[in-house]
Amino acid sequence: MNTPFYDISPEILKVSEEAMKLCRPYFDITDEITEYNQHKMLRAFQKARVSESCFAASTGYGYGDRGREALDEVFAEVFDAEDALVRHNFASGTHTLTVALFGVLRPGDTMISVTGLPYDTLQGVIGIGAESSGSLKQFGINYEQIDLLPDGRVDMEAMKERIKPDTKMVYIQRSRGYSLRPTLTSVEIREITELAHTLAPDCIVMLDNCYGEFVEKTAPGQLGVDLFAGSLIKNPGGGIAPTGGYIAGRKDLVEACSYRLTTPGTGKEIGCTLGNNRELFMGAFNAPHVTGEAVKTAIFASALYELLGYEVTPRYNEVRGDIIQAILLGDEQKLISFCQGIQKASPIDSFVTPEPWDMPGYDSKVIMAAGAFTLGASIELSADAPLREPYAVWMQGSLNFHTGKLAVMLSAPASCRSQFAVTFAKAHSDIQTSTFPTRD
Repeated sequence: MNTPFYDISPEILKVSEEAMKLCRPYFDITDEITEYNQHKMLRAFQKARVSESCFAASTGYGYGDRGREALDEVFAEVFDAEDALVRHNFASGTHTLTVALFGVLRPGDTMISVTGLPYDTLQGVIGIGAESSGSLKQFGINYEQIDLLPDGRVDMEAMKERIKPDTKMVYIQRSRGYSLRPTLTSVEIREITELAHTLAPDCIVMLDNCYGEFVEKTAPGQLGVDLFAGSLIKNPGGGIAPTGGYIAGRKDLVEACSYRLTTPGTGKEIGCTLGNNRELFMGAFNAPHVTGEAVKTAIFASALYELLGYEVTPRYNEVRGDIIQAILLGDEQKLISFCQGIQKASPIDSFVTPEPWDMPGYDSKVIMAAGAFTLGASIELSADAPLREPYAVWMQGSLNFHTGKLAVMLSAPASCRSQFAVTFAKAHSDIQTSTFPTRD
């Protein structure tokens, strides 16, 4: 479908129509998952007896904040967890994960990451590479790592060799971060968790759940995960929460994390909400739907760019464990152009031009496109990438598919359009005859 508001080349309109034909069966699957999770969220609100009084602001110590307690109940219920800690004063996903790690690990404990090197910003928290003041390493907590197999999967045989009965934590990063390995699905997370608990029955299996909430019907609490965490400016904030994060899982572990967030002994009992509850509740309620829109945008982007001759991961017909779509552009300028195209399609700051910069916590220049209502909210349409080989871009989010689809079309570099006639026929033929594992 053409639009009278934006100049889109006939070539891109044509390939967009073909991409939509490929996507429709997988949109139907996404809608089914969204409806399931939306109904589950509604039930969680009703079981927690959310009312207007839950939106009232508390100040000072925040004793008896009914809204704060009800929000914890909602998150625990929807994630099938024993308890949850949901707070607006988690500054980021990395901060939330840091509180969880420091909450349950003690000097002499060993943490093993079974998904290879963690995301860039968490490396300083652990103490990997350059020395960071206050890292886990400085507190005498040991870190080990099991690298992924060549195909990007978790090395289960290495787990059997490396995980010992006294291993304190097995750490899983669900999403791919700035790598091209597959995102973990619920099936794979369950397999990892079961093996870890077999090898070390008392270990804590912790999951970085960022970007994975509501993408599948199965929640982490059903998978045997002991502790998991994420950011409210990603999926579970629904594009409405202005900040915050959540920790959920076993009740005793969540309590230990609350002691790290506030103080030992007070834990979840203090912490005023300052009038933020309404937005956190509303964001949570909208989260399943908004996540579904983001998944549709990712599926469309995957199909469109594959038709244009680019390598993508995941493909449009693969099972997804998160909202992220990676596109291998293979060239620095194409990468920059992609991000600038996404920015031009944003409702906020569409007139600015993103440029690569030396972002704290990263080892190379990073370019980020995010014309978002909430700064850094990657559940809103965003795209980012480090400027390094293989010059892949990671796109995620979209509050609604209609604008997400438009942004993907506008992001196609001029070189894509000029080579369209050459690549389309071959790419389309390859897609139709592919034997790649699919969602079917």
